Amino acid sequence: MPEFDRVAVLGGGTMGRGIAQVAAQAGCQVTVVETSGERLDAAIVGIGDFLDGGVRRGKITQDERAAVLERVRGTTSIADLTDIQLVIEAVTEDRAVKRELLAEVAGTVPEGTVIVTNTSALAVSDLATAVRSPQRFAGLHFFNPAPLMKVVEVVRALQTSQEVFDRLMAFTGELGKDAVPVKDRPGFLVNRLLMPYLNDVIQAFDDGLATAEDLDTAIRLGLGYKQGPMELLDMIGLDVHEHAARSAYEAILDPAFAPPPLLQAMVAAGRLGNKTSNGFRDLEVDA
Repeated sequence: MPEFDRVAVLGGGTMGRGIAQVAAQAGCQVTVVETSGERLDAAIVGIGDFLDGGVRRGKITQDERAAVLERVRGTTSIADLTDIQLVIEAVTEDRAVKRELLAEVAGTVPEGTVIVTNTSALAVSDLATAVRSPQRFAGLHFFNPAPLMKVVEVVRALQTSQEVFDRLMAFTGELGKDAVPVKDRPGFLVNRLLMPYLNDVIQAFDDGLATAEDLDTAIRLGLGYKQGPMELLDMIGLDVHEHAARSAYEAILDPAFAPPPLLQAMVAAGRLGNKTSNGFRDLEVDA
């Protein structure tokens, strides 16, 4: 039996549906919360599609796929979460949106329900102030795609109790993930190291040092990385990286985190990477 066997995931986008799948595969009963039936249907279909890929690769069986989907249900009402033990918030990276939703959830679920955020850019201690009984609040930062990425950062807010932190560390292990405890600082650990690197790559590309394809080849073969930085940026979403980098820069005023001009222009032009089918790897930049 998992540490939390009744889990709700707020948001059925790419991260939300991935987290829901991970929890369901670990044996949890999962409720996905979305704003409309249409978005909810898309989330469930997305989980099924991802599982289909696992079946094709021989990672899971059809029976295992069916069992996972049986453990996932959906709702458009926060009022349906009264029996939930753990709530994982995975909505848009907007402070006001998250705080409003977290306050509503904290006023609905039982006092003992643990609430976490999957934010990659916002201060967990700040979000905790929107939650009644903030000692039950923390961060669980999954990486995309959540079903495949093994690491999860467990972020302890200033308000997080030792008991809640210990339970989240144990639960992360039960999900089959490697839990890394981190402080509540801009970018936490992985993104704190990743964002300046990606910004440097974008600037090198803009300066004409190499094509996007050649940059990816050089990094993969020269440093042994599984994925090139331009591929990674297009997969993450240029808007997502721009927002995270800007948030970190505004928090600590370190120029290494400031979004490069080309990145800002790409986001303004709606060239966001794979999600819009146009990103760095198909962009021609004059030398």
